[in-house]
Amino acid sequence: MGVVTYDLEITAAIPPAKMFKAFVLDSDNLIPKILPQAIKSIETLEGNGGPGTIKQINFGEASQFKFMKHRIDSLDKENFAFGYSVIEGDALMSTLEKIANEIKFESSPDGGCICKSTSKYYTIGDIEIKEEQIKAGKEKGMGMFKAVESYLLANPDY
Repeated sequence: MGVVTYDLEITAAIPPAKMFKAFVLDSDNLIPKILPQAIKSIETLEGNGGPGTIKQINFGEASQFKFMKHRIDSLDKENFAFGYSVIEGDALMSTLEKIANEIKFESSPDGGCICKSTSKYYTIGDIEIKEEQIKAGKEKGMGMFKAVESYLLANPDY
């Protein structure tokens, strides 16, 4: 098994507490509402929303994948940090054991936030993951992040 790590930073005009609430805490309802073509639904399979909770994300028609399951590894509401691992589903493409993600929202000088993300891709056996595959996944994640930011800017009372 190999591990490939990718870091990403993205900024938003939304304060960290509000972005964390929308992107992490309310994502089960908000993401399918904002991006129904990408995410059809998110359902909790087991757990209460804290560490150990397993959720199934059902992708929409615009996705090449059908579903994935992820496990919440950590949830720090005070520091706006969230960790989860993709543990099952066709998004692992039969080449990955799992994808571990850590996300933290920090204040930016302009009143918005900086989202710092680290993803670790655990490959099966000697399989090498192509950078294009990771880049495509990152671009989708950034698109989802920007869609949530746009929604919050358009709905300031959220």
